[in-house]
Amino acid sequence: MEQIKTVGLLTFLTVIFVFIGNYVGGQSGMLIALILAGAMNFYAYYFSDKMVLAHYKGVQVDRNSARGLYEMVERLSQRAGLPMPKVYIIPEATPNAFATGRNPQNAAVAVTEGLLNLLSDEEVEGVIAHELSHVKHYDILIGTIAATFAGAISFIANMLQFGAMFGNRERNGNPILMLIMAIVLPLAAMFIQMSVSRSREYMADEGAARLTKNPQWLQSALLKLEEYSQRMQFQEATPATAHMMIVNPFSKSNFSMSDLFRTHPSTQDRIARLESLKKEFGVSEDYRRDEQANYDTSNGYDRKYVRRV
Repeated sequence: MEQIKTVGLLTFLTVIFVFIGNYVGGQSGMLIALILAGAMNFYAYYFSDKMVLAHYKGVQVDRNSARGLYEMVERLSQRAGLPMPKVYIIPEATPNAFATGRNPQNAAVAVTEGLLNLLSDEEVEGVIAHELSHVKHYDILIGTIAATFAGAISFIANMLQFGAMFGNRERNGNPILMLIMAIVLPLAAMFIQMSVSRSREYMADEGAARLTKNPQWLQSALLKLEEYSQRMQFQEATPATAHMMIVNPFSKSNFSMSDLFRTHPSTQDRIARLESLKKEFGVSEDYRRDEQANYDTSNGYDRKYVRRV
């Protein structure tokens, strides 16, 4: 269902692009905007892994330095039919995780020290499975395609706004209509881009449940991560990389209009969807188990590593 939704959203994004591009500059204007936006997003797509890991000061680990984490990623990758990605630990107390890399052959999975200290082994496995699902579904490529079209639409809209204010009315058409299009269409494109991102998060959650065969592990992890994100700021987080994280580092508990443009579904919705998968895997235990047990951590092998960083 989410796959169909993604195709539909990308198709709608393409229709908006064709419409606004043709209105402003015909085929030539459309082509120029697409080339410029594509060039910028191709660079981000091709080098994003290096840029993001450098920004967050990720430390690459192996079997010797973080055996438990490395072997967990290795085991889940084999189960998913994926090449072994590079594994990174980020020296950051706020719990979060992300995957990057332009394809499964060049993928990397990164987790923060805070995540390893907060979550149990099973919950970490749920998080890793979620990130590997992003890799398997080529979500970075899909996100780049959506960003390319959204960027091209914004570029053309700026041209449209300039033409409405300074162009020749007889040549350029109704300036009021042009201004409305210049404002509304980029917002629509951004909304669709964020909808694609939210749709892929749902897919990755379901993929994690199927990979671990226990939706409860990711449920419990998401609950902890959401609660923690309300109390502690991820200092190094940027809006440009927020969509990559397993939970939005700028999460807010109260609804606002900005939620229409958020990169992630609400954690409550994600937990509810995972709940619906439990019967399929024969899992009956409630993820909201004893509060003390919910915050018990047993990731000793990773805590040893963290103390040495």
